Amino acid sequence: MTTKTGRILVVDDDAGVLTAAKLLLKRHFSVVQTESDPGRIPALLDGSFDVVLLDMNFAIGADNGADGFRWLERILQIDPGIVVILMTAYGDVALAVRAIKSGATDFVLKPWQNEKLLATVTAGLQLRESRAEVSRLQQRNRELGARPLGGTGRIIGASAPMQHVYDLVRRAAPTEANVLILGENGTGKELIARSIHEQSARSREVFLPVDLGAVSESLFESELFGHRKGAFTDAREDRAGRFQAASGGTLFLDELGNLPLHLQPKLLRALEQRTVTALGSDRPVPVDVRLICATNVSLEEMVRNGKRIS
Repeated sequence: MTTKTGRILVVDDDAGVLTAAKLLLKRHFSVVQTESDPGRIPALLDGSFDVVLLDMNFAIGADNGADGFRWLERILQIDPGIVVILMTAYGDVALAVRAIKSGATDFVLKPWQNEKLLATVTAGLQLRESRAEVSRLQQRNRELGARPLGGTGRIIGASAPMQHVYDLVRRAAPTEANVLILGENGTGKELIARSIHEQSARSREVFLPVDLGAVSESLFESELFGHRKGAFTDAREDRAGRFQAASGGTLFLDELGNLPLHLQPKLLRALEQRTVTALGSDRPVPVDVRLICATNVSLEEMVRNGKRIS
């Protein structure tokens, strides 16, 4: 039996329902958490769950679903992309229609049939993944559209040293190796980086340049790794960072030598693990970027002076 990677939260005030749901779902999904107190929902929804199975009645004797609709609205305010499946023992067609119109993905009657519940949660997980992909692409397009990608100039030069540079570019471009370009200001380091990208297997994807010298220390993590809504005062919506925006293509980090020492381990961790974690989230997101860096300073000297990690 294959276990899917979905993270499921089940909220119901009936201990028997929670036990039955966990026993069934944990055989098919990687994380299944149960909760009897709906008041804890806001604290639990930090981006850690894909699907919420939510009971519609929590008050003693309640059967009109008012609790469920109230918490459904609250959940979607916290995470608009999450999938919510409502559960009730007092269902009818009118209630199901209202649930869908209110933002629920599906509606399950208790007691459920195991096969139907599994199919419903699986479909919800697929919807969550589709929403996440659409959101990522939209954020990437906004990120790319908000920033000029620079010119499309070409390198001019036919001297022997330049022929050597062209040969290095031709040899490096087809590989997936990360590249460090050294040179004084004005020597065309970004043009070399673009040439490597254009001759690589990633040429049809984005080439995204980032001037690290222009990224303030306070915004470093947000700019490169993204943030979730509410992570800090001005974080009014989720935002993909430059690593996610460049995923599939090439990320060009210019002025690498300007990166402060205390921020270098965060960048190193992202490169080693090939994942980024947005501010306000504890969920790593895989990224696929080829990294090209450039600097006009001596990194070896900075290492000797304790200004860079080796």
